[in-house]
Formats: sequence, structure tokens, C-alpha cells
Amino acid sequence: MLRGKVAMITGASRGLGRALTLAYAEEGANLVITSRSAESFELVAEEAEGTGVEVLAIPADISRSTHIEKLIDAAVERFGRIEVLINNAGLLGPRVPIEEYPEDEWRRVLEANLTGPFLLTKAVIPYMPKGGSIINITSGVSIKGRPRWGAYSVTKFGLEGLTQILAAELEERSIRVNSVDPGSMRTEMRAAAYPDEDPTTLITPEENTSVFLYLASDESRNVTGERFKAKEFTAL
Repeated sequence: MLRGKVAMITGASRGLGRALTLAYAEEGANLVITSRSAESFELVAEEAEGTGVEVLAIPADISRSTHIEKLIDAAVERFGRIEVLINNAGLLGPRVPIEEYPEDEWRRVLEANLTGPFLLTKAVIPYMPKGGSIINITSGVSIKGRPRWGAYSVTKFGLEGLTQILAAELEERSIRVNSVDPGSMRTEMRAAAYPDEDPTTLITPEENTSVFLYLASDESRNVTGERFKAKEFTAL
């Protein structure tokens, strides 16, 4: 389905990012994966390479332009293009009311969850050919505000808006941009957000990759500006 394509995935060391890295590798995509530290994603890089694809693993803080510049330079030097971008990396931040929200945490979450995808997408676009796909990871708290979701919710609202703007701007270049709400999954971030929840009642990220495979494939070449719920996706 993805053989020969080049996909860049952020936050690839664990959770959904790790699951997507391995799912894309199994479908034949060459990969550029990133996380904040090299040690955190060495194992997933090795596992992906075991499928026979090429994997470029580079540590980067995508909220920093200098890190993005090095990441893009390395990716383009290796592959010459980036056909799929998944903006997956993100931080939860504190679950407290706005009046108690620390300013430094607010800025940190906005930088990671919204400024980072903006900077990275901006840098990738010149190297994304016709038929490219940008996938932004959103959330159930991106369409209706809920108490104690603070900066995380605000950034996901923002990412929905960024998705719509990019879809409109890039349509003439045949680059599609969509957002995906993965829903509740058995991840560390979910456990931090809902500490009293039984994780065994949730699906794993590995069971939740179908819509991401679809959006990276040529099957979705005419789909842009849409919001998907991963767990409700049945098109494949």
C-alpha cells in the first residue's frame, strides 16, 4: 500500500507514533522518525528496519527551528522528498483549571503541540510532491471545550484550524491535509489523563492504524480538509 513512499512521523518512540512507524514499515514505506532523545526510539527504528525498509531516526525538538532544519536537511539528503507527514508528537500538560494553570506549562504545551507542527509542516511543504499527505493528530477535546484540559485542548482546537487552512492553501498543489482523532487508547498519555481508568478496557495503538494507512495511501488522494475518528473508520 505504501511501498516506496517516504513518511515522516514525530513522537515515534512510543504509543501511537511507535505503532504507526511499524505499521507503515510493514506496508513498505521508508521512514524518517523523530523523538526528543535518540535512546527513546532506537528499538522501534531497529524493529522497523527489520521489515526491509530504510529508516532515518533523528532526535529533535520540533518546537525549535534549528532542530527542524537539521531534521529536514538529513531527510532530504537521504530520500530527496517527504510524501507523508504525521504530526503526532505532543504533551498533555497539567489537568487543572485555567485560573491555576502555570504560565510556563502553558507556553511549553503550546510550543510542543501547535508551534511545532506549524514549523515542521512549513519546512516539509517545499519537499512534498504532488499527491503528498499531511496528517495532524487531534483529539476529542478539539471540538468542544471541557474543564481542566487547558493548553492541551487549546492546541488541538488550533491544530484543527491549521488543518483547514493548509487544506485550502495546498489543494491546488494536490497535497491533502486531514486531521485524525485517535480516540481513547492504551497509552501513557491516556493513563496520565485518566489515572482511575482501567487500561485493559481500551484498544492498543496497534489496533488503531487503519485510517492512518488509508490517508497515507493513494486511495485517499482526493480527500482533504476532513476530520476522521480513527476508531469509527471502516473504509478499508
